[in-house]
Amino acid sequence: MLLNIISTAFTVYSFALIIYILMSWFPGARQSAFGEMLGRICEPYLDVFRRFIPPLGMIDLSPIVGIIVLRLAESGVRTIYYMIFY
Repeated sequence: MLLNIISTAFTVYSFALIIYILMSWFPGARQSAFGEMLGRICEPYLDVFRRFIPPLGMIDLSPIVGIIVLRLAESGVRTIYYMIFY
């Protein structure tokens, strides 16, 4: 039960990141109320990776690294959960 909730939270946040990234392709999308809300949720997490991975011209690789790290964190949480409860 607890693992399902945590896994769902990781998945929802991953989708939020993907939607926020895709919004950069549409002019004005990030300035909408929904875009600003996603920005408040996603930017603090992405800023951590932008400190270490600067954009390459117009390409920002930090979201890709952020999603990979999020997936690895989910896998780690899942492994720790199974070690403790099984």
